[in-house]
Amino acid sequence: MKLFSPTDAALEGFRLTRERPRVLLAWAIFQFVLSLATAAIMIRLGGQHLMAIESASSSGAADYETMMSEFKDLAPVYAIILPLGLVMMSIMTAAVYRAVLAPSDARLAFLRLGADELRLAALKVVFIFVWAGIAFVVVFLAGAAAALAGVLGGAASRFIGVGIGLFAVGIMLMVAVRLSLAPVITFAERRISVFESWKLTRGMFWPLLGAYVLAVAAIAVIGLLGMVIFSAVTSAIVVAGGGTLADAGAAFNPDATSLASYFTGRTIAYLAFAGVLTALYYAVITAPGAVAYRALMKARDEAA
Repeated sequence: MKLFSPTDAALEGFRLTRERPRVLLAWAIFQFVLSLATAAIMIRLGGQHLMAIESASSSGAADYETMMSEFKDLAPVYAIILPLGLVMMSIMTAAVYRAVLAPSDARLAFLRLGADELRLAALKVVFIFVWAGIAFVVVFLAGAAAALAGVLGGAASRFIGVGIGLFAVGIMLMVAVRLSLAPVITFAERRISVFESWKLTRGMFWPLLGAYVLAVAAIAVIGLLGMVIFSAVTSAIVVAGGGTLADAGAAFNPDATSLASYFTGRTIAYLAFAGVLTALYYAVITAPGAVAYRALMKARDEAA
């Protein structure tokens, strides 16, 4: 029984942003402002450490000791940036869910900061531990099986080792797909739900995987094409103004020693363009789960 079209689900984000260009613009502005704020925090509190890391990593022989020391000094900055990023990701995820599941609630371009977003942020933290546990079990069992296969030795051992590795990857992929609706369930039912997705997605692995693969492939192509066009246009403008291609490339690798050296016209233009791509990315990657949830819940209600 076909409950939803993987192709339609994969393209839902494109349909959503095409029909609501003002929403896409608002999301892009939100991402742009967030990028400016994040960069400002990083530069203000740790710009010299960032440049030291770049210098150590770009030297002929990477100075890992220096890099680790600088990363350690950046720990307080990341203590601010990471929670902020987690909440901002949840705001965008919830916005896409609202646009798909409650399209009439369009005030503030579906962007909010409330209990729904905080539950999604908490779920992401829970999933860190869940995935750590799952990965430990899978890797432990795969390692044990590989050790037993090693007793055989020779080509048979290598063949079995590859098979075990692929099997472990397949298990992780299967679990990821089966649990992929946990965020939308958490949003829609206003409670943190980790494993209910497993029951809801029974028999739906291949349609869900197809939708996710198509969505990732589509946004990857759009993103790559967009970056190529942006790079070409930027290079043409800079060269026409008497600059060099190296000057054009500075937009992708700005000087983080100070706010003035970082926020040049080219870098701001790049951040604005990246804001559009990021907003579109969230729409395309997040929408398939909402479409699947809506269809599966409808089928379950009709069968009840």
